[in-house]
Amino acid sequence: MTKVYARRRLSILAAFTGLIAMVGIFNGPTASAALPTPVSAATARTYLASLTTATEDRTGYDRDLFNHWITISGTCNTRETVLKRDGSNVVTDSACASTSGSWYSPYDGATWTAASDLDIDHLVPLAEAWDSGADNWTSTQRQNFANDLTRPQLIAVTDNVNQSKSDQDPAEWMPSVTSYRCTYVRAWVQVKYYYNLTVDSAERSALTSYLSGC
Repeated sequence: MTKVYARRRLSILAAFTGLIAMVGIFNGPTASAALPTPVSAATARTYLASLTTATEDRTGYDRDLFNHWITISGTCNTRETVLKRDGSNVVTDSACASTSGSWYSPYDGATWTAASDLDIDHLVPLAEAWDSGADNWTSTQRQNFANDLTRPQLIAVTDNVNQSKSDQDPAEWMPSVTSYRCTYVRAWVQVKYYYNLTVDSAERSALTSYLSGC
């Protein structure tokens, strides 16, 4: 093989490799959930240390006690607002329902093009909040928690993944995408800290372990 031919072959190979990389970019996730950026791991560890440890108590819980999906602006409720925030190229109709767009679910790495495939996850579940102190809140406080767009509490994710998570805490359930777990626990601790909610012993242990790796 001549040197000229070898150089030409390497040049063609480099160009082909670059083309593959570009294809990878365009075929990758077309949207990424825009969860408000949670506090740093160091801050989350400080917050966690200040949270009270207590046994959970679900006595009297009813999801309807948390008035969720309230009107945020115009005809848009909380669910529709999060779908617009977390999606890419989202188109809505006059009722604010998403008619097209693309959504990337960071819990499982799936991308969806139909809003019906997405649930809006309460990162700290409503039942978990009730168990941890929300049973003593006013109706207004519970409504604010259930529709909180400021803290990292609401995120669009694959519907059956959200249903699988249900009301479990990080000692019982974590996103299957391991690279997202640090974000998840930082957000979890921030929300619990802001709302002065307690943690149980297993939950604290799990959070401590995950945060140590962040």
